[in-house]
Amino acid sequence: MIEIAATARVSPLADIEDSVRGTRIVIGDHAVIDSFVKVKPAGGTGDLVIGPRTVINSGCVLYTGNGIIIGADCAVAANCTFAPTNHNYIRRDVPFNRQGFLQSRGGIVIEDDVWIGANCVLLDGTVIRQGAVIGAGSLVRGEVEAYSIMAGNPLRRIGWRGN
Repeated sequence: MIEIAATARVSPLADIEDSVRGTRIVIGDHAVIDSFVKVKPAGGTGDLVIGPRTVINSGCVLYTGNGIIIGADCAVAANCTFAPTNHNYIRRDVPFNRQGFLQSRGGIVIEDDVWIGANCVLLDGTVIRQGAVIGAGSLVRGEVEAYSIMAGNPLRRIGWRGN
């Protein structure tokens, strides 16, 4: 089920696949989904909810997996990947693509007023608290403190947003 607010702007060049498993895709008021954004319900039954006035820029890929919740007034720069799911790969006697998926680590949660720089990868279990900034090219997993400025792989704090 795809729900797009009347005031949202979704590029005709975006590719939003409808789920065959009941995953909801919800795009909030005044949100913007740019060209060449790919939404793929895969790897679980989690919903994708994009809050009001949030912008997802060109080239981003969002796998719904165990769920993605993005708050209000967020910006996701170009070419980011959201992967709230993981293939099971433990057994050697079975190819990984036949082992299903690992148990959920909680999906991806992004609170309000977050900026994610270009070319970032967010993994299952990521929680980015309000007001945080993620530098370009970062790999994010686990919790990011509110109003922190984080960058790199491994991710580390490089500063704080001021008042």
